[in-house]
Amino acid sequence: MEAIKNINLKQYGMVIALVLIAGIFQIMTNGILLQPLNITNLILQNGYIMILAIGMLFVIVTGNIDLSVGSVAGFTGAVSGVMMANMNMPVWLAVVVGLAVGALAGAFHGFWIAYKAIPAFIVTLAGMLIFRGLTMVALGGQTISPFPPSFGVMASGFLTTYFGSAGPFVVTFAVTGIISAVFVLFELRERQTQRKHGIEPLSVAKLCAKLVFMLAVINGFGFMLAQHQGIPMVLVLLGVLIVVYHVFASRTITGRHIYAYGGNPKAAELSGLKTKQLVFWVYVNMGVLAALAGLVFAARLNAATPRAGTMFELDAIAACFIGGASAKGGVGKVMGVIIGALIMGILNNGMSIMGIGVDYQQAIKGLILLAAVVLDVYTKNKSAAV
Repeated sequence: MEAIKNINLKQYGMVIALVLIAGIFQIMTNGILLQPLNITNLILQNGYIMILAIGMLFVIVTGNIDLSVGSVAGFTGAVSGVMMANMNMPVWLAVVVGLAVGALAGAFHGFWIAYKAIPAFIVTLAGMLIFRGLTMVALGGQTISPFPPSFGVMASGFLTTYFGSAGPFVVTFAVTGIISAVFVLFELRERQTQRKHGIEPLSVAKLCAKLVFMLAVINGFGFMLAQHQGIPMVLVLLGVLIVVYHVFASRTITGRHIYAYGGNPKAAELSGLKTKQLVFWVYVNMGVLAALAGLVFAARLNAATPRAGTMFELDAIAACFIGGASAKGGVGKVMGVIIGALIMGILNNGMSIMGIGVDYQQAIKGLILLAAVVLDVYTKNKSAAV
């Protein structure tokens, strides 16, 4: 019971931390951070990192790492870009081929890691170099642009474009209202489930406070989006991914097997789990999401560049650890890494507004990543001692 309370505190503590960090930068940037236009830019600028973080979560849950995701993202963006700009292929075909290339890249890594027992660090480091080189080859060292307008919709379009001048408010408030209702129903159902299993739920007062806080965050966020152009298409894509992967992680047998393997690989193997297949498909999934992130990034730039994807892996890994994933594997939630990615995005955006140089930004992000891992290890050791 105490462990469950600690998990809930850590889970919602991340939301509180996100709100506090946003509030601090709102003050330090003289109110610029939370302006509607800047909030929309935060989503558009960090959408691809959130997509990468979702895939990276499952890699880290298995106790592994993937250093190649930035290079794979850049390579798939280059391949699709060449198909659209130079070969005049349809957008849908270029997107499908890009995702297939990402899946093959993930399968390449997964084969060596899962079936040949080569350390993930070495394999994905090699992959980072290989796919960075292939990106240069595919583009001939040159930037390729522009792309068809329909390709850019996935990264820069808005759900409310087709609903007239009232669209941003009507559609945004309808969507946030549905999300709010679903959240309340989920919490009530969770409360009933806890009672059914003999677990003491939150008191009515604490539950009400929690609901008020979360609904204020959800609807406040929606209100900010509505004041600009409403809901970005990349946020719709992220919403679908969050729901699908949350259900996969918490409601499917395969998802539970991945967490069981990350918690204790030897025990999972002795229990009859097909551990090699699990690790292999986790890397295939990572490759597909890296490709999707690369496509979103290319669509946002309206260009495929040789340097696309550089350092994406740092932000994705940092988002996972800041969002509660454990360096030892077996722990982590989809919403946690999304919050971690938002924290990283706010740090990047806030420091840029304040005029802090990129060199200092990298140093600060590195320290934050180290602090998140140290906190995780300290918490694990303390729990083991108890």
